[in-house]
Amino acid sequence: MLTMVTPKLGEDDGPMDDSGGPAGGVEEPPSPLPGGHGRAKAAERPWRPRPTTLSASLAGAAAAAVTATAIYLGSRNLRYFDAALVGYATATVVLAFGVVYRYTVWVSSPPARRYLRRGWGAFFSWRSFYRMPTAVPCSVVGYLGLQTFIAARGRGRWIAHLLLFWGVVLATLTTFPLTFGWFAFLSDSATGPTYAIYLLGVRTASFNALSPLGWVIFHGLDIAAVLVLAGCGYFLWRRFRDREASTGQRFGFDFFPLVGLVAISVTGLLLTFSSWLLEGRDYDFLALAHMATVVLTLVFIPFGKFFHVIQRPASIGVEVYKRAALERDGVFACRRCGEPLEAKAFVADLELTMDELGLGFSEWAETCPRCKRVQRGQAYLDTVKRGFR
Repeated sequence: MLTMVTPKLGEDDGPMDDSGGPAGGVEEPPSPLPGGHGRAKAAERPWRPRPTTLSASLAGAAAAAVTATAIYLGSRNLRYFDAALVGYATATVVLAFGVVYRYTVWVSSPPARRYLRRGWGAFFSWRSFYRMPTAVPCSVVGYLGLQTFIAARGRGRWIAHLLLFWGVVLATLTTFPLTFGWFAFLSDSATGPTYAIYLLGVRTASFNALSPLGWVIFHGLDIAAVLVLAGCGYFLWRRFRDREASTGQRFGFDFFPLVGLVAISVTGLLLTFSSWLLEGRDYDFLALAHMATVVLTLVFIPFGKFFHVIQRPASIGVEVYKRAALERDGVFACRRCGEPLEAKAFVADLELTMDELGLGFSEWAETCPRCKRVQRGQAYLDTVKRGFR
């Protein structure tokens, strides 16, 4: 399966003058390397990202301002805002800045820009809906809701990822509205078990806190914590026991996100344990510990592995785009073995992106992964080592 090549943004490519070229204002002529597809250009003039720091900062600041305003207005001028949750709300405002900043920088690169343009263009296309009316709902339910792209990697990984995904979704849908003051539970009387649900300051419904429905409502975060712990437990076990996973893992990128989710879930469950069995003993300390783990994890989201959660919805549009391109243009066959590779339009876009980046080997997009491995092995055999003795 082909993937769009995303460059590492923000890397220093050497001293630059005000015109965007090499320092000194003189460009060296490209060396006459053999072959096409931008090889000379790739050798001398690699793609450089545009200066997006200012625009990304402005976009992030605007997102933070919108989030803070939404908290103030949605809680009816802070009437329903719980001051004990101010740490979570502040971290969410910082999260809004970081996510929009990182997203703006991400979409400034040619691969991500084309990825989004093609994907969302197909997702909202009337022609795609007319010719394939089930493509969008199937992609949303299967690719996002059921996480079917993980199922091909193993049943255990798929189930664990599904538990982790829905645990995080349930926790997000519960935590953020409560933190913002958009969602509040107020007792109808001082002694009765009946609570009223207020949404954006408007009374919507009431329920008995001692009923099964009341138990589920008040323990939704505990249920989410159990789902997250089950998923994280499997992935941690796999990273310790599976050689394939353990050889390429990095602590900051692979372990820290899982440890953060485990810490959030455990401290959250300990709050329930303290109120149920310990009569509230050490509840204040546990509440501070839980807030600290949540705040640190929220701040970490834009700069680590969790950012793929923000990027993943865009892949739904890409799936629709690939299905529409297959129906319209047909499949592209591997130029070496002739096996079906990808949609013709997808391969053409990938080649165009690689040329735009100046990578110099865009023709490799026309070869399937198996043939790439065979050709690399053959090149090694021919030029490096003619067998082992």
